[in-house]
Amino acid sequence: MVPDSLATNSSVEIVLEARPVKKRIGLIVLATDHTSECDFSRICNPEEVGVYANRIDYQNPSTRKNLLATGPRLSKAAAQILPGEELDVIAYGCTAASIVLGNTAVGIYLNAGKPNTPVVTPSSAAFDAFKALNINRISVLTPYSAGISNELLQYFAKNALQITKAHCLGVDDDREIARLCEETIIEAACEAMEPSAQALFISCTGLRAMACIQRIEARIGKPVVTSNQAMIWRCLQHLETPQNVSGFGCLFQH
Repeated sequence: MVPDSLATNSSVEIVLEARPVKKRIGLIVLATDHTSECDFSRICNPEEVGVYANRIDYQNPSTRKNLLATGPRLSKAAAQILPGEELDVIAYGCTAASIVLGNTAVGIYLNAGKPNTPVVTPSSAAFDAFKALNINRISVLTPYSAGISNELLQYFAKNALQITKAHCLGVDDDREIARLCEETIIEAACEAMEPSAQALFISCTGLRAMACIQRIEARIGKPVVTSNQAMIWRCLQHLETPQNVSGFGCLFQH
């Protein structure tokens, strides 16, 4: 038996640091996402950057209706990430939903839960990436159905991007998207690249494309921007600390 009075107060002075980790990224992903958190962990050093994730309910397949339904769920999910504490940036990790909802609406939903916090989506990050790379003419690969893919192309075109060629793989379940093998992604990416395009965009945070970027860039001889790569790159910019990232495409040199 342990005596009731065994524990006594330590004499050591308690000193609290401002934060357990200096920089904070909030991340909201779909409940069915297999990929986004893994990709953040590939790049973000946990001793310097905390990535705090929350998940929202989502029903497959990836239809416009199901994607729109994620919007109202974002505010509560954002507020639940380190309640009452500030984040340096918050990201919603779903490219298709950011297209269907629109980035302005996503920002309103997220800031209702985390006021005055910079917002990043894969599509807004892609636009910033192409601006940084001085690119306005792209080819596109998506894993989605033709319907969702065409919405993405129209949204990109409205944001001053010229689409020279676009291929889609016709997969409407993000759990199956995450199972697409790297060889499939690489071959489909190379096939989708049109020679006159300045870069290739590979959409979908569920697609394991980030690990393939270097190999695709080597084959097509042009920059590759993917949803997760662009989202992470843009989040790191908001942290305003030097980041030495290699192995995930030429974007991180900008």
